[in-house]
Amino acid sequence: MKAFVTGVCGQLGHDVMNELAKRGYEAVGSDILSSADTDYQYIQLDITDAVAVDRAISAVKPDVVVHCAAWTAVDAAEDEENKPKVKAINVDGTQNIANVCRKLDCKMIYISTDYVFDGQGEEPWQPDCKDYAPQNVYGQSKLDGELAVANTLDKYFIVRIAWVFGVNGKNFIKTMINVGKTHDEVRVVCDQVGTPTYTFDLARLLVDMTETEKYGYYHATNEGGYISWYDFTVEIYKQAGMTTKVTPVTTAEYGLSKAKRPFNSRLDKSKLVENGFEPLPTWQDALARYLKEI
Repeated sequence: MKAFVTGVCGQLGHDVMNELAKRGYEAVGSDILSSADTDYQYIQLDITDAVAVDRAISAVKPDVVVHCAAWTAVDAAEDEENKPKVKAINVDGTQNIANVCRKLDCKMIYISTDYVFDGQGEEPWQPDCKDYAPQNVYGQSKLDGELAVANTLDKYFIVRIAWVFGVNGKNFIKTMINVGKTHDEVRVVCDQVGTPTYTFDLARLLVDMTETEKYGYYHATNEGGYISWYDFTVEIYKQAGMTTKVTPVTTAEYGLSKAKRPFNSRLDKSKLVENGFEPLPTWQDALARYLKEI
């Protein structure tokens, strides 16, 4: 199998390339940066340039494209000057890739988010639920990306994830550890509930998917039960051996961010097992392994 991976300078793309290499697959990585510190074949690619996307992917002739590149700065997406960029990357860029996949008749994996839903209630979101109601610009752009893929291709996996952390980049865990080193107490929201996703574990699942034809929508976060950001922070400090006090606050008490955040990020992952895929390990186990990595 030959794979083409976008966004390899980010948390997930980095781990996907490593997982492909581990299994002996040929893979070409791409990102918008002119160069990357990699051991694999890398090309610079701006996914908003349709001609460049067609040229780059057609030259590789992959069996699958794993599309990890995205605008992920949720609050910055709300700024008027950024909205065209967000659409260009998350919607138009995704459409450019889907168009080439259709031309080459290759599989595509698109990484999406729980933000495509309205984030209300307490019931876990089902992967085939079509009750979309994004509450912010980022969520709408990721939904439009999903639709671009689903309306263009038959051979696709749309994989929604949440609360992502990985070695290669910024994330909540790194932020909390840094803040905990300089503060005796931190305030963390306790009314937003979901499950973390470790990119190392997710990469394994995504490559598992590329080896099948079990196409469709999936939810993929670590197992271990649903938690709040407060619960997550308490466990981070406990496992890191830090004594920083964690005080739970509501979203309202914490103060509004630019982008509206979902209260309910619970994603139902049972479809993975139903289709023969191995679930991700517990988030507690993932956190322990991650802390050793960093």
